[in-house]
Amino acid sequence: LKVRVVRSSPPSSQFKATFQESYQVYKRYQMVIHKDPPDKPTINQVRLVPVSFEDPQFKSSFNQSAALFAKYQMAIHKDTPSDCGENEFTRFLCDSPLEAENAPNGPECGYGSFHQQYWLDGKIIAVGVIDILPYCVSSVYLYYDPDYSFLSLGVYSALR
Repeated sequence: LKVRVVRSSPPSSQFKATFQESYQVYKRYQMVIHKDPPDKPTINQVRLVPVSFEDPQFKSSFNQSAALFAKYQMAIHKDTPSDCGENEFTRFLCDSPLEAENAPNGPECGYGSFHQQYWLDGKIIAVGVIDILPYCVSSVYLYYDPDYSFLSLGVYSALR
């Protein structure tokens, strides 16, 4: 048995070289020990989209995100349709006092408010609303398709 410590942040060349193999071990462990389904979302199915109506990805996914929000609110929180329309969605999860900023020494995506979209088979199944700040990431809200509650997307999102 050989044990090796590799730096993950910032990722070392050893970490990068063994990432896929480590991920496969992790995925198998999750499936065997924690009974995760094999189709649980992966890193390739998560998109970080800035909350901006000028961003093409945000604009193109807005209707799908708003519809998912309404489905979640009505199923989980028993809201009425009028409590979770597009205006309520925009006010609650799109309007942010944070201004986008791309600092030279900051993260590649910049600072500000983001929707972390979880995609499966071409559709959004969950959205984590997060604020990326200079010294922390703040989870504002998470909503998901109740049909996929068996994936424990809240737990997955928190750990991610």
